[in-house]
Amino acid sequence: MTQGLGRRAALAGTIAAASLGHAARAQGAALRIGVLTDLTGPYAIDTGHGSLVAARLALDDARRDGLSARVELIEGDHGGKPAQAAAIAAEWIERRDVAMILDVPMSDAAREVVKLVSAHDRVALFSGAASADLTGADCGTNHAHWTYDTWALAAGTGRALVADGGKSWFFITSDYEFGHKLEADTAAFVTAAGGEVLGNFATPFPTEDFSAALVEAVASSASVIGLANAGSDAIACVRQAGQFSVTSGGQRLAGLLFQLPDVHAVGLDQARGLVTTEAFYWDRNDASRAFAARFEAGSGGGKPGMVHAGCYSATLHYLRAVAALGPDAARASGRAVIERMKAVPTNDLLFGRGVLRLDGRHVHDMYLFEVKTPMESRYAWDYYKLRRVIPAAEAFRPITQGGCPLVRS
Repeated sequence: MTQGLGRRAALAGTIAAASLGHAARAQGAALRIGVLTDLTGPYAIDTGHGSLVAARLALDDARRDGLSARVELIEGDHGGKPAQAAAIAAEWIERRDVAMILDVPMSDAAREVVKLVSAHDRVALFSGAASADLTGADCGTNHAHWTYDTWALAAGTGRALVADGGKSWFFITSDYEFGHKLEADTAAFVTAAGGEVLGNFATPFPTEDFSAALVEAVASSASVIGLANAGSDAIACVRQAGQFSVTSGGQRLAGLLFQLPDVHAVGLDQARGLVTTEAFYWDRNDASRAFAARFEAGSGGGKPGMVHAGCYSATLHYLRAVAALGPDAARASGRAVIERMKAVPTNDLLFGRGVLRLDGRHVHDMYLFEVKTPMESRYAWDYYKLRRVIPAAEAFRPITQGGCPLVRS
């Protein structure tokens, strides 16, 4: 996906929306969706312009299903900066009457958006953000968390590798909220399963130098080196681990948030054998392959990752709620839209049947994958072999354990 195209699309969206201002609340005005993503920062490879493309595909499908409301999509780049995300979201809501904000990679950025949509009764649907706290202590009536979270990643990869003999762990952790949350969630599963954590190394965020962390990880002799990082940090870390032949001594790499576009960036030579948990894989069945072909045509190349699939699924369910309530009612109350989304089961070709729980957590199957070797890969983007389907019932944290104030045990 090209960042230049994303910036041009964002500029076009800005010009189209700027003259409408608060008048957009008038009956019959277009319903506006803002895709707030990372076009130029550390998570651009996994989110970026592809999130807008996925939302556009969902809009196309909703129209084929009978949606008659006028809907506009605009795009914004927070560049990996939570303050920038907050500024864009505030402008969108207060000046451009955006009804729904989508994607929002980075948990700190998502938390800022939560405050805004709650105060202004709009909707936020998070696909790129990771923290499980978004449906725990930070849950609310105006947002939902769609694709994955730190609990699901930790449960999927942590449980599996301990059961597979990976009893001792060392973590390389991005030194901000997401990294520490992902490490803590995974460590809890490791120790509960009878494993132990031998140490950790917190790295600056973002960074391209993981040499000291990798040296310490190897010296620990831990069976598993857990990478509590993502995006450009995860890519650099796995690439350097391959250059240093970290796994030649029998240690395994666990990419706790290592996604398909990251594998593509690193290459199978260096990523092979890495274990990761994802919510979607383009080559899993005929429906996912058909979506991938549409996505590739719309994005100018490349297969969709799980964040893009989540943007599609969340947008489609949102637009079905809009169709049921009517666009004017949907603009008037984001809470009403979320209530409708929770009341009706989700169902799409990428995630199958699911449910949006009271705490805002979208529940669906997850998948444990292992990255193929170059010899095992048969064609372009043939990167994963499935190790286990993680059923929805065990893929996400039980609703009574998150501390969401909307849930009464």
